[in-house]
Order: sequence, then structure tokens, then C-alpha cells
Amino acid sequence: MRKPAPLPPQLSRSGFTVREGREAGLSAGQLRGKGMERLGRGLRAPTARALELAERVGPYTRFSPDCAASHETAAVLWYFPAPAGGWDMGVLHISRPRGLAAVERPHVVGHHIQLPADEVTSLGGLYLTTRPRTWLDLAASVGIGHLVVLADHLVRIPRPEFEGRTEPFATVQELQMMIVRHRGKHGIRAARAAVELCRVGSDSPQETRLRLAMLDAGLPEPQLNRPIRDAAGQLIHTPDLSYPELKVSIDYEGGGHGAPDQVDRDIARSERLAAAGWTEVRISKRHMAGGAEAAIRKIAAALRNAGWPA
Repeated sequence: MRKPAPLPPQLSRSGFTVREGREAGLSAGQLRGKGMERLGRGLRAPTARALELAERVGPYTRFSPDCAASHETAAVLWYFPAPAGGWDMGVLHISRPRGLAAVERPHVVGHHIQLPADEVTSLGGLYLTTRPRTWLDLAASVGIGHLVVLADHLVRIPRPEFEGRTEPFATVQELQMMIVRHRGKHGIRAARAAVELCRVGSDSPQETRLRLAMLDAGLPEPQLNRPIRDAAGQLIHTPDLSYPELKVSIDYEGGGHGAPDQVDRDIARSERLAAAGWTEVRISKRHMAGGAEAAIRKIAAALRNAGWPA
């Protein structure tokens, strides 16, 4: 197999926009291929951290499904969105079924758990817990907000033209069945609450965090990624969140929206929305600080102006 060409030095150490990748000479195949992680719409990052972790995990899990990478280690290998402080890469989490000797090595956390065979799978020759089981194991250690982020990540419907897949990583029903199967497990209450709060349609962790902040503040639940069309049926925009009955659209703008051509597209989009009678609310990272208070104020003001009876 032909080895992928190394990334340019300026792109090999952190995340970057698709535009920056193209300007550095990366092809469309490189931006979608092995060794590249999709952080969000128009954002990529090299997966060296996960590749390095796989090398460390290999000796424990490569030869027997009785040893499986789990918890935070499996989360990194599955490219789960990381919490604010990042995943702990200093230790390896290795699970074995109850009745077998625990894995005892320096920098390894050994877990004795109920581990049915259908909750372990192989990835690149390594055994690890499946995505739904990994999600459930994390319920005891991550906050409920991030557990909802992970659930949204798993159940979202992919965009085949960008991701090369047509099925979600898991369904809401599969997460619910995982909870039913492991009644009494530590963290199960948080998992139940997270499933109730997860929604199909969120495209990024920040979209989920914004939605949860809106609900916590008492705002009505928004629609997720629902297309807006003009009177002729032509697509105007598909906002991250929206209130069609009030004609209020909300978008979380990531770092990629600062590129000059993207700015031009965003302005044109705003003009089309205004012409169709919609109010557009644009949220950025600074609005999310301090519990997203600035974002909530901005959205609530737009809703009130549109006739929402707060």
C-alpha cells in the first residue's frame, strides 16, 4: 500500500481549515483520507495522536478480544469529540471480562467489566469496545453535557459527499438498548439523561453545547439543520438551529468563517435570508464564554423581536 505523503510542517501540529490545506497543496483525497480527522465543517487535523496511541495499545489488545481498549483510550481511537480539558493520554484503559486477571502494568488502568462479545470490535487489528459501549463507559467520568455531545456525534446523519459514509455511527435505539443491557452500571443515570437530551441533526460539539445552553435558559427547543427555502422552493440556507415559525435562524460560526471567500458567502447568505423575512443570529466562540450567557441574550432578543412570548 502506498504510504500517504507527509503533511507540510505548518499543518502537522494542529488543526487547520480546508482552505489552508488546499493552499498548502493538499488534494481533496488527502483532506478526506487516512490520517486526517474531521473536527467540524471545513476543519481538519492530523490524527498523529490517535496513531501514536494505537502503537501503545497494540501489545495489549492485538492478539485477543479478551483485552479491549476502553473508556478514554477507545474514545481517542474512535475520534470522539474531546471535552474541554482533552482526553487523558497519559494512561491506557484496558478492559477484560469479569473472571479474568486484570491487566496490571505501569500507566495502565485495568477494568473488570461485563463485556459481551458483541460490544468488542476490531479496528486496524486492535480490539476495542464498540462506539456505543465506549459511550456508556464514559458516562461515569464525563459531565452530562459532554455525554450529550458524544451521543449527538454518534447518532447524527452523515453527509456522504464529505464523509464517505451513509449510516450514523449508532442510533438512539442502540444507545437505549446499551443502557437497558447494563442496568445498575456506574453512570447509568447520566446515560439515561443524556439519551433523553440527544437529538439527531447536530453537526458539531459547539452546536450541541449551544442547544443545551438554550434549553437550560428556558428558550424553546430549536429545529436542527432544517433547510430554509424561498417562495420558489429554492434552497437559501440550512442553519445549525432555527425557529421556522418565528423565522429566526442561528448559526455557530467556527474558525473557517474568517476566510475572505467564506465571508463573501456569509454576506450573500445573510442578504438572501433577510429578503425572505428571516432574522439571522450568528454565534461565535466569544459568545459561548461564561456559560454561553452572551449567546443566550442575543438569541433571546431575536426571538422576542420576532414575537416570542418570553
